[in-house]
Amino acid sequence: MRNAWKLAAGSLALALALLSGACTGERARPAPVGTVRIGFITKFPGDFYGKMVAAVKKYDAEHSDVEVIFGQGRTGTDDESAIRFIDSMVAAKVDAIAITPTSPNVRTALDRAVAAGIKIVLIDNDIPGWGGKSTVVATDNRAGGKLAGQWLAAHLVNGGTVAVLQGRLGNPSLDDRVTGMKEGLGDRATVIAETATDCDETKGLNATRDILANHPDVEAIYGACGPPTTGALQAIKAASKQRRVTLVGFDATTAEIAAISAGDQAGSVAQFPAKMGTMGIEAAVAAARGGAVAPTIDTGVEMVTKVNVAKYQ
Repeated sequence: MRNAWKLAAGSLALALALLSGACTGERARPAPVGTVRIGFITKFPGDFYGKMVAAVKKYDAEHSDVEVIFGQGRTGTDDESAIRFIDSMVAAKVDAIAITPTSPNVRTALDRAVAAGIKIVLIDNDIPGWGGKSTVVATDNRAGGKLAGQWLAAHLVNGGTVAVLQGRLGNPSLDDRVTGMKEGLGDRATVIAETATDCDETKGLNATRDILANHPDVEAIYGACGPPTTGALQAIKAASKQRRVTLVGFDATTAEIAAISAGDQAGSVAQFPAKMGTMGIEAAVAAARGGAVAPTIDTGVEMVTKVNVAKYQ
């Protein structure tokens, strides 16, 4: 079995050293014959991206004609690490890069990769308006948010109140989750507070404390991603309000699934990170080999509640 490079956040010095051999501005290379080398970059360690990476490692092990080089940042906003990994993979002359982009700030580095003839597959998040991508493999986040809003609309008293824990403002996927939720909610309830959390658990905890202090009668809280939703549950429990506040999240992380099973969290929109990883690496390999790739690949969503949580455990 080949030894794929494992680029961790702690090895950024190696990534920088490789930059000295980078050659940007090359003409597009012909489709490789034989083994293709794919760079696979994710945002940070954890439940969601861990499942994604595990699926890609499984694919890598099962395909002797594919070599995957892994890189992972430290946080969901770690643009610096993402850029360094991109540049190191350009230097390593990979055939394609599949990446969960941290923000549009990585565009310039991705432009360098495209100039070097490298195909780019975006996973989990799009970079709107950027034409260098071969495809976007992701959840329809707006549809997922709408699913959560519709569920809340059906389970709240008409005229109820909802607070929103946003993700990272300006991130299109995370913003879509909030926009979609409001569309699904319609006029069944009023959004009384919105706070950005950068998808961070501690920020979700602190934001929820403030919400409960300023709006003690709030009926529901919606988290646009998993970690702040888990933080919100901690604050709700500390206030002994888990039976009074309906908590709905997005991601259906392991912690959320446990909370739903215990009856402490009402529900969460499930994405399928393993499927995202597999379909993302498949798209990257196809693009690298000159094959046709659909411009968008939808990996699906499902609302997880007490009714169907068993299949996610």
